[in-house]
Amino acid sequence: MSQERSRLFRLAKTRLSLVLGLLMLTFGFLKFVSPTIDGWFHVQIQQSHLPQSAILMGKITEIMTGILFVLPRFWPWPRKWEGRILLIACASLVLEMLVAVYVHLQPEVPPEVLPLGIKPPVIPLVVLLLGVMVAIPAWKDSQSSEAHEDVLIRTRRSPVVR
Repeated sequence: MSQERSRLFRLAKTRLSLVLGLLMLTFGFLKFVSPTIDGWFHVQIQQSHLPQSAILMGKITEIMTGILFVLPRFWPWPRKWEGRILLIACASLVLEMLVAVYVHLQPEVPPEVLPLGIKPPVIPLVVLLLGVMVAIPAWKDSQSSEAHEDVLIRTRRSPVVR
């Protein structure tokens, strides 16, 4: 049962990280190329009283987060490095979604400029939850790989007793 559960977590981590990566990449690029979405993003940032630099930083961070989520899918990495990359992506996603929740809760931000026109922060909280669902197995993978390597290193260093 434990091996089956572990396999299911890894499968969920793989698929969810790909979905989150494509989601973040898509919306990050759309903020650069779509005047409508870019305009909405400007209004969100300005009406939330965030600094003007948050506009460019938000766009770049979304794209970088998306790249970090999809990178392990298209480039072979050892499990511990895959887990570490996904943990960085998840940390970035959590920060972005916390800012998105903050923006949604600002009374000056009109619902018309929010995704799907939904004022309560439902979408950022769901994306945040999905990020946590990727982070937990990624953390376990990075920890188990490190523990396994520590045992191998100690085994190689120990003197041979005959």
